[in-house]
Amino acid sequence: MPVDTVPYDRAAVLDTEEAIAAYLGEAFSHGDLAVIAHALGVVARARGMTQLAREAGLERAGLYKSLATGGNPELGTVLRVMRAMGMRLSVEKLAASSAKRRRGSHAVSGRSRLRPRRPGRRATG
Repeated sequence: MPVDTVPYDRAAVLDTEEAIAAYLGEAFSHGDLAVIAHALGVVARARGMTQLAREAGLERAGLYKSLATGGNPELGTVLRVMRAMGMRLSVEKLAASSAKRRRGSHAVSGRSRLRPRRPGRRATG
C-alpha cells in the first residue's frame, strides 16, 4: 500500500519573528549568497510575497526572480527586503581562524570578492 506524502515546506513552520530571525541568521552565517537568497525567498513566501514586495517597494515578479533558486539578488534588494521584514543586517568580527579559512578561497586569485577586476587590467599574483 503506497504512502501518501506531501512536500515539506519550510515556510509553513516560520510562523514567529523569532523563528524567522533564527532561520535567516543561520543562512547568513554560511556566507553563501545562494543559501541567503533561498532563505530570504522562503521567508518571503511565509510572509506573503506580494505584500513583502509592496512593503519593500519592489515588483513582485522581480522579487520572485531575485530570490528563486539560482537568483542573484543585489545588496540593495536584500537590504530592502530585510527592512520590509522588520530586520536589519549587522556586522561582527570573525574569529582569526575563521577569517583565514574564508579568505583562503580567494587567495589563489589575490582578488577581493567585493572589488571586481577592472576591464583591461591584468590579474597579479
